[in-house]
Amino acid sequence: MLSAAQPATFLIADISGYTGYLAEVELDHAQDILADLIGAVVSALRPGFRLAKLEGDAAFTYAIGESIDGSMLLDTIERCYFGFRRRRRDVRQATSCECNACRRIPDLDLKFVVHHGAAIIQKVAGRQELLGSDVIVAHRILKNDVVDRLDMPAYALITQRCTDAAGLDPAALGMRPHTETYDRIGDVPGWAHDLERRWREEEARGRVRVSPEDSILDLAVPTGVPPQIAWEYLTRPGQRMAWQPWVTAVSIRGATGGRRGPGSSNHCMHGKDAVIEEILDWRPYDYVTDRTVIHTPGGPVRALHTIELEPTPAGTLVHIRFAAPATKREQAAMAEIGPAYGAALRAHIPGLLAGLDARLAECAAEGDGEPQLPAPKADGILAGLDPGAARLAPRTMEARSDAAG
Repeated sequence: MLSAAQPATFLIADISGYTGYLAEVELDHAQDILADLIGAVVSALRPGFRLAKLEGDAAFTYAIGESIDGSMLLDTIERCYFGFRRRRRDVRQATSCECNACRRIPDLDLKFVVHHGAAIIQKVAGRQELLGSDVIVAHRILKNDVVDRLDMPAYALITQRCTDAAGLDPAALGMRPHTETYDRIGDVPGWAHDLERRWREEEARGRVRVSPEDSILDLAVPTGVPPQIAWEYLTRPGQRMAWQPWVTAVSIRGATGGRRGPGSSNHCMHGKDAVIEEILDWRPYDYVTDRTVIHTPGGPVRALHTIELEPTPAGTLVHIRFAAPATKREQAAMAEIGPAYGAALRAHIPGLLAGLDARLAECAAEGDGEPQLPAPKADGILAGLDPGAARLAPRTMEARSDAAG
């Protein structure tokens, strides 16, 4: 059964170096390692992207839509890459085996190609096959000269058509222009996003987080959704009105290149008044911290605010924390404001849970017919490694700093 052509974003995640790796290592262990790593990659891309098919050491995924949230796209790619790097380290440390397959795990890396276009979805025996010229383009750009010409061993090559559909300014985000030319296709202009550089920046960046010990308001909300869905729902400004008390509209200021994160701010309108959230730390699927500025008759009140996502066997525990303001005047004002806001926030929890459940149901329906992921053998070399870390790929909070900038 064929559908009409639908607009979509195509993303292929490819474990680079695997062909050479496979030719020189023990096949049995290599298969277990690939199954674990590809499972971690696909799980980190979900639910924003659906798996169309596994293609050896690559995963072909897609998201239906005329456009795509550029900030969420880059969050997903980078979070997937960071999770791959950590999982690669964990897999190597999980085995004491000194065979070539295990010793050479660090030789493997990850690259992405992303393209926007249209596809016909063919359904056969409950499985979906994507057809169309843009599907071909997405696969052709896997063969490119980014490594040789730009010296980027780990990258996301995003076509110009995709950055346009995502509303991104790639030059402002530090991406480098790159064009490939193919027979019968012609020039495919795009932008290369250096993931190795982003990995180094992520590891070096300081942390800003309200800890439980420093909070004056600490609300924990158990949910049945994975961290990916909780992050998407809680950080997309357009959904704030459904769960945040008194918010009537939200606008984004200072989003460099169209991307939300440190340096940008949310202007949350409460009728005619605005509460400003200056984002200080942005760790997709883990936590986000802002400096909330509330204007009162006695002057502005500033307080650190963290939303942290703690993975649980059932889903995610959402922590909402506020720290005490720095000055006595602000502390006194917060003592008056805080209880009313806390009560209102608790009253909105049912709406928050309903929204999360609805988004989970939507993603579950969209995921019907996806291929099953491979799994390492139950008695293989990775038998003692926690599979949940590969399937959800949310990093626990380590090496955190609670100091505000």
